[in-house]
Amino acid sequence: MIDRERMTAFAETLMRTDSLSRDERAVAQIVSAALGEIGAEVRSDDAGQAVGGNSGNIIARLPARESSAAALMLCAHMDTVTPGRGIKPIRENGRIRSDGSTILGGDDKSGVAVIVEVMRVLAERELPHGDIEAVFTICEEAGLLGAKHLDLSALRSREALVLDAPASDELVVRAPAADRFEFIVHGLEAHAGMAPERGISAVRVAAEAIAAMPLGRIDAITTSNVVIVEGGEVVNVVPNRCVIRGEARSHDTERLDEVMGAIRRAFQDAATQHAVVVGGKTVRAWIEERCEREYEVMDVPLDSPIVKLVANAARDCGRSLRTVTIGGGSDANIFNARGLPAAILGTGMRDIHTVNEWLDLEDFGACAETVLRAVMLRAGAFKESAAT
Repeated sequence: MIDRERMTAFAETLMRTDSLSRDERAVAQIVSAALGEIGAEVRSDDAGQAVGGNSGNIIARLPARESSAAALMLCAHMDTVTPGRGIKPIRENGRIRSDGSTILGGDDKSGVAVIVEVMRVLAERELPHGDIEAVFTICEEAGLLGAKHLDLSALRSREALVLDAPASDELVVRAPAADRFEFIVHGLEAHAGMAPERGISAVRVAAEAIAAMPLGRIDAITTSNVVIVEGGEVVNVVPNRCVIRGEARSHDTERLDEVMGAIRRAFQDAATQHAVVVGGKTVRAWIEERCEREYEVMDVPLDSPIVKLVANAARDCGRSLRTVTIGGGSDANIFNARGLPAAILGTGMRDIHTVNEWLDLEDFGACAETVLRAVMLRAGAFKESAAT
């Protein structure tokens, strides 16, 4: 029943439409128009105002044809990472790829396209379904901001399926918590050629801290990453300021706290090693820090209704489904932390966040068929078997 060609063409339209975080309005308008045409109730919330963007989250409701079926939220995000302007999708050999100069935007416009197609099919064929609440979030890539500002109390759904992962035969049930940090290293400027000993290089302090901090793959469940945002302006001045940003993730929040403690100590210890005396006064390097929990651990029980529903739907479509653990975060982390069980199904996206990104069209179609089957199973259109 899924019209794969229509869905693929719609995905390509979305991909060609720029929608970096905080600039999702054009895609929001396309999605809103498409769902309005099939009779869905469409609205935008005020999340955009809260995060400084030009669009809010789009919430669309397709009223139930089967009143006894519980409401279900389907979710995907509209924003993309950079380089994401002027995307030129190329369809060939069973896939869509970028032209190599930008990302593709299959993350997560493939998920958006799947939801729109499923809702189109439900409406056009008058198939049985409970309330479908489609949520298209903003600023997922900027820290899950759209999901954080979504008013869940205004929704009827008590479970969600998020479409934002690679393979359609994988259902993500576990994902890590993450902390985001920023350290501003303060040193002392001096002429780099005439009096470098009168200065404190903030870049050097930062480099020593980065060398000492836990970084990369720390253990099987824990990672961290860091970038230098700013560090000096001209080469003949000892830099007095260096800005470092990064993140740490772990599936164990106690372990995450330990790693963040080690990262903070690395910066503080590095700063204590640098001081100079200028004009009889001792000047020391110092650290300004901002650390916050970006999102909590996601851990959906394997016997939860949403996991069983999707597993049964995949089986009915002739496909096996594996439950998996990943190292990335998504809107589902926010929903689960706020008491709304949400699992993540893959759409076929590959090599995301790179200029080599591509979308597997077979996987893309399989995802849509699984979602449609799940919606209809929930409405009692088929006899639901026990998933293994």
